[in-house]
Amino acid sequence: MDDGGSEQTNPRGLRGAAARLGASLLGLVRTRLELASVEFAEERDRVQQQLTLLVAAMATFMFAALFAATWVIAYFWDTHRLTAIAIVAIVFAGAGALLLMLRAQAAKTAPAPFAATIAEFERDRAALAGSDNAPPAAPPTP
Repeated sequence: MDDGGSEQTNPRGLRGAAARLGASLLGLVRTRLELASVEFAEERDRVQQQLTLLVAAMATFMFAALFAATWVIAYFWDTHRLTAIAIVAIVFAGAGALLLMLRAQAAKTAPAPFAATIAEFERDRAALAGSDNAPPAAPPTP
């Protein structure tokens, strides 16, 4: 009746299981951090491209608007100069308001940054909690 040998193997088995669990958890965290890193790089590139295009478009539209406004004011200078200036200012104010509304709408419909990473962490949490209704995790696409 020597239980000394079974006590020594049991802690080793527990230690081994704990080490495997720890390694699995570290692998899981590493995978999720890699996914977050990829998503961050994609988001950064997307924002940089959009900002560059936005600045270029704004500059060209500003020149076009300036020359169009100058033409309208010059055309009506001898007859209705103040009316022409007021109409040009109102048109620009309306265009600015419309652009702000479009920007607000675009901000509301934009996807949340890091949505895939958050979804994977939620699946992991549900799986660790023992939930059977956790959907299987799809491999990340780089």
